[in-house]
Amino acid sequence: MEQRISHQNTNELIYNNQPLSEDKDLNTSKGRILAISVSKRKGTPKSNVDSVRLIEDYGIENDAHAGKWHRQVSFLAIESIQRMRDKGLPKLRPGAFAENLTTEFIDLPQLKIGSVVKIGSEAELEITQIGKECHAKCAIYYKVGDCVMPSDGIFGIVIKGGIISKDDEVIVIEPPVAETSDN
Repeated sequence: MEQRISHQNTNELIYNNQPLSEDKDLNTSKGRILAISVSKRKGTPKSNVDSVRLIEDYGIENDAHAGKWHRQVSFLAIESIQRMRDKGLPKLRPGAFAENLTTEFIDLPQLKIGSVVKIGSEAELEITQIGKECHAKCAIYYKVGDCVMPSDGIFGIVIKGGIISKDDEVIVIEPPVAETSDN
């Protein structure tokens, strides 16, 4: 049986068809959207924009990676970009790794599949993949001998659409840990 955190047309969080208290039953972390980036073609750096529309079960309106698949939206933390800047690319900007959303203050690689990411007042995404295999080495890899997307990039699907903007609050809700019995 699929277990999913959802709102079911209210502001109450539901997990496995049971109401949850955000402060009591869930592990949450907070951050913000530092940059939003889109592109019309895959395999190219993305351009930064102030806001976008997330479409349920599709992704970001007018972005090349949108579609009915498990990697509708990509995330990368500014902290990961900073590690690459420190390795010799000081001018590296959000969107250079073709990520859609650059976050701040959230340890993205430590999230679990199934975590829900709430952005702003409306949008919700579910994490579907951690890391990404790079089939061809990018220009960044050839310059510094490393790339952060295989370890730090994460991907999700849109489970509730809405407009999101730069500087929106991000709340990550981890699925509850299943209780074990000693019996």
